[in-house]
Amino acid sequence: MPLVEGGTLLVPPSDRVLSPITGWTRAHWEAMADRLLDGLLPYASPKFAQYRLPGRSSHSGEWSDGLEGFARSFLVAAFRIAGSEGQVGPALVERYASGLAAGTDPRHPEHWPPITDRGQPMVEAASVAVALHESRVWLWDQLDERVREQVVAWLADFVGAVVNDSNWRLFQVIVEEFLASVGGPHRRGEIDAGLARLDDWYRGGGWYTDGDGRKFDYYNGWALHLYPVLWARIAGERAAPGTVARHRARLGEFLGVHQHFFGADGAPVHQGRSLTYRFAAAAPLWAGALADATPLPPGRTRRLASGALKHFAERGVPDERGLLSLGWYRPFLPVTQSYSGPASPYWAGKAFLGLLLPADHPVWTAPEEPAPIDTGDVSLTLPAPGWLLHGTAADGIVRLVNHGTDRLPPPPAEAEDSPHYTKFAYSSATAPQTPRGPDNHIALLAADGPSRRGRIHPLYAEGRTAASWHAPVGSRITTTSVVHGPWEVRIHRVEASAGTVVRMGGWALADDTALLDTECGSGWALVRRADGLTTVLATLIGPADSTSAVDRAQGRNAFGEHSATPLVTVPHPGGTLLLATLVVLTADPAVHGDPYALRTGTRATPTAGGGVEICFPDGTESLLAPLP
Repeated sequence: MPLVEGGTLLVPPSDRVLSPITGWTRAHWEAMADRLLDGLLPYASPKFAQYRLPGRSSHSGEWSDGLEGFARSFLVAAFRIAGSEGQVGPALVERYASGLAAGTDPRHPEHWPPITDRGQPMVEAASVAVALHESRVWLWDQLDERVREQVVAWLADFVGAVVNDSNWRLFQVIVEEFLASVGGPHRRGEIDAGLARLDDWYRGGGWYTDGDGRKFDYYNGWALHLYPVLWARIAGERAAPGTVARHRARLGEFLGVHQHFFGADGAPVHQGRSLTYRFAAAAPLWAGALADATPLPPGRTRRLASGALKHFAERGVPDERGLLSLGWYRPFLPVTQSYSGPASPYWAGKAFLGLLLPADHPVWTAPEEPAPIDTGDVSLTLPAPGWLLHGTAADGIVRLVNHGTDRLPPPPAEAEDSPHYTKFAYSSATAPQTPRGPDNHIALLAADGPSRRGRIHPLYAEGRTAASWHAPVGSRITTTSVVHGPWEVRIHRVEASAGTVVRMGGWALADDTALLDTECGSGWALVRRADGLTTVLATLIGPADSTSAVDRAQGRNAFGEHSATPLVTVPHPGGTLLLATLVVLTADPAVHGDPYALRTGTRATPTAGGGVEICFPDGTESLLAPLP
């Protein structure tokens, strides 16, 4: 049954008894999986070995992109087939069997590119291996011996190959473990080395960095935690019990945190790369249930996962053709990378992992339970990535304050800033301006443009505060954030030469219409969307001769065609300048209903000892020691 027709969402009937919050059940997940698979059919090659979707090619080229279409959709198909114990239309099994036969036959015109050192087919081979394992009874076991030999021969090129030192190490683990399970060539040493490398990247609290450096994002969940669970399922008794137990414990700790990364409307916090995978952010939730490693009640697991899937479905994902576009809600290439091709978004298929759990499993039969954001405000300190997370039940928004991840390789290497990593804050209701914008950033303005944040040097993350420093050319900026409810106070100590202009930016709000209300005054600026979402940036400590403005843009935000960001600029007197700003993002009428109170209700006062005393509008006070 199609979920989208003429721009209207069509779904099975809501079940408000079983799922009082989302109304969605297993039937909705099955319908969405079927819609995604059916939408691909017009773009299949004659023997279904490749899916050549419309859109920009990846840097690997159309041949690889066609394989990507097969492999990533095969995940959805395998979970759908296995989850129904083969009770799907025979055409679904047949077309993936046909694609395997043609794709792994080097003489066939639809054959797949070979697996080579650091090549994109490595990524897709892991999806093929996972899908073959999970659908083994209905697909692998039914293939002709010749086809099985072809598949093994194609996958076997992974053995001894050079792999990128990142989550790609786990692709080798998965593929070689599958080969071991079918009597194919493999090297146990390579499997063990990949799992050991994962241990090298563990930073505590459930967090892995995706390779050396400070690379924290959704890959922690949809790759670095997910693949160990899938590996254990393939390995069975070959998996060392201690290794499996270690992975399960880390996953459980992570899920205790990950549950807070979804707004009440189901939207994941918009941070990191490969965001076009969208609801793949739900995959680790299901993985925890699948591995019996989750601290979450089953009804909450389903509420969070269904909330994410429903969030996108209600906003036109998939589109009217049944396709996942390169974007977020609509096509939007700045959330992609050069490796993203038109079939890349189908890594979102990992979200359908929950279909492997039988229909009578508690995650499908227990009544939905509220997420934490549904019932109260949330405040978490995440020392490993250097983040503060604060969410508010009144508007359901989750905000992530960043003082620790920049996705740069270890020093001395440097790289281009990414707006999805180096902003001071991200949220479930906003996206950063891309490719570069003034939002959630402090910049020194010069003739060659605004300074960048560059490498982030974390100092601490404790309680409701976190701090870091960065070093624009010829200067240094140390920043401390204090959060409470919807409010954040950013305190900057800026070391720069006299005459430098310092620009601070608040949240970027976006909408598909240009109807974004703005106001500016002495040292403050406000942007409000028609639905009430409001952001304010106001100077609390700083020179009296500050100026305010709103930066408007078009076509630079994943959340809407039109966007606006409040700005405040101040002149630097030379030496060290202390600045404090109030940065607010809220959709709570009780907070934004009075713009004057919103921008004046928070106070920050320097203390005699060099610290700062902060008082929030509800009377909550914080006293910061002298800034580091």
